[in-house]
Amino acid sequence: MTQKLFATYRIINLLSIDVALGAICSALFFARLLEVNILSYGIISLGLSVWIIYTVDHLMDARKIKTTAATTRHQFHQQHFRMLSWITIVAVAVNVVIIFFVRKPVLIGGLVMAVFVGLYLLIHRYLNFLKEFFIAFLYTIGILLPSVSVTTLEWHAWPWAVIAQFFITALLNLILFSWFDYEKDKRDGHQSFVTVLGLRTSKIFIGVLLLLVVGLTADAASFGRIQVIILGMNLILFLICLFRHYFEANDRFRLVGDIVFCIPLLYLLP
Repeated sequence: MTQKLFATYRIINLLSIDVALGAICSALFFARLLEVNILSYGIISLGLSVWIIYTVDHLMDARKIKTTAATTRHQFHQQHFRMLSWITIVAVAVNVVIIFFVRKPVLIGGLVMAVFVGLYLLIHRYLNFLKEFFIAFLYTIGILLPSVSVTTLEWHAWPWAVIAQFFITALLNLILFSWFDYEKDKRDGHQSFVTVLGLRTSKIFIGVLLLLVVGLTADAASFGRIQVIILGMNLILFLICLFRHYFEANDRFRLVGDIVFCIPLLYLLP
């Protein structure tokens, strides 16, 4: 039973479905902080958008590799390239229909966001060590979009410290993944923060990011469930880094690291 559950979740992870679910959970978290009720159409559109972006990115990387990819994720996208391409096209078509039911401010913000995402997909191969920063930024903006577009809170009342912590957590997650994939990325010719700046510099930077998250806790409005959730997410990422050899086996780091962004859903519990 355990092996079947693990195998099922492995497929979910390879398909980036858990990433989309994490985005939805995080969006609901910020909706509560910004005192907004997100419509179901907005949630579905966000999940689809995140899944489409990640899948297109992986398909583009997989297609660029002329031999068998070094990573399991890119191998999966190589093997199922045609099927995933058609599913992505269908997902885009469904998303186009859904966005006409979302609130107008969210729709406008989404269209602007789409332009930046399209720009990223065009230039991502030239970003070198900045790739993780762009993805973390776009991910954070996408999570916030359904709420900030319609919130009645004044911008100075927004939870800026928590937003900064979330961005840093997303960036930390991406750099940590690149740190684990260093050898495979070098073999496949992919550039990342880690392949450009090296393992030692990246490890130091990971430590700096963790300290920044902890430091920003003092700037948060109050220490409560919000900070427990944010610090809990980063504690898990720290443990992944600390016990590298364990989490490196069978890509456990990716399975655990991606599900981290579902933890904010705990804030919605009574």
